[in-house]
Amino acid sequence: MKSPRGWAKRLAFIGAIAGFANTGVAQEPLQLGTGSCPAPAILHCPDAECPGAVMINQGTEVELKTRRTYFLDYPCDLKKGEPVTFILSLHGGGSYGNWQRHYFPLMDFRDRYRLVIATPNSPVRVWSEADDEYLQNIVDSIVAQVGRENIKAFWLVGHSQGGLTSNRLIRTDYFSRKVDGWLSLSGGRLGGNPDRSAGFNAVRIGAPSRATPGLTAASIAAAAATLSQLPNSEFSHIYATGQREIVDTGIPEASDWAKKFSCGPRGKPQEVVDVKAGYVFDSTRLGQLNGAWGLLPAAGKAQISAYPACKGGRVVADVVRVDKGHTEGLEPRITEELIKLMLSAPGGKIKQGG
Repeated sequence: MKSPRGWAKRLAFIGAIAGFANTGVAQEPLQLGTGSCPAPAILHCPDAECPGAVMINQGTEVELKTRRTYFLDYPCDLKKGEPVTFILSLHGGGSYGNWQRHYFPLMDFRDRYRLVIATPNSPVRVWSEADDEYLQNIVDSIVAQVGRENIKAFWLVGHSQGGLTSNRLIRTDYFSRKVDGWLSLSGGRLGGNPDRSAGFNAVRIGAPSRATPGLTAASIAAAAATLSQLPNSEFSHIYATGQREIVDTGIPEASDWAKKFSCGPRGKPQEVVDVKAGYVFDSTRLGQLNGAWGLLPAAGKAQISAYPACKGGRVVADVVRVDKGHTEGLEPRITEELIKLMLSAPGGKIKQGG
């Protein structure tokens, strides 16, 4: 017969083995959506000359209620219970989800910064209220899979008409309760919007034969008009624009949004330089490239100016992409600096029941 002391040692050993086993189970990667998580990310373009069929792809994930597709990028080694930042990234009018993924390539930084990124598509290539259910369903699905307690922050990112749509969404009850921040990529600025340059205004949305349905000067003007009215909810706001797409006087120094959070005066620009070009440009306008609308991808630099000491630690900042227009894809280092800025802001709305 074994002594009580011998049994105690044996039980302790068994307990240790069980503990290691449980730890192994807990550390298994968390699979989201279909569970497919290739590296590099699925349908990732090369550094140049991305095939058109890849660029216009609308995603491999299916939103089960509307049966519409979208892209879902996340760290392949994501663990159950691991905190993440969740981003919903909206393409511009006339564009596609995969173009948006490469215009602002968050997916390249999904592992380093623990990002879960959903990039949806509008079937008519222009966002409207008809898409709200689809977008909400995507958010609900990801929150359920990741766990609301594990979402550190939820950001909306939108380029051009996707930015204007983000501005509309943050005024709805559903998104106002959830959004911790909005990054506008040439999609309007809260608290004082800069005027467009003459070169930008000279560019038409598209020739009549291939104009994007629903995207008219009147619809854009109506969406932009909401920028003059500040939302009631509270969130961080970063506005980025190409220097050539706005007037020479630049972004207004004053910001009613910064004033709302009692921020200090806007700080001096911090310059970020990148020798590597972005992935994309507007290839539909090869014969009529315009500096304000956007030229071919090239190395670049950006000037980031933040309003300091904002109430609650909110981030309010303006970013000018020097010598860039509306459609050149963001360079990797500049993309990363914007991600860092987003992650420096407070979050927690979804975690708190938003």
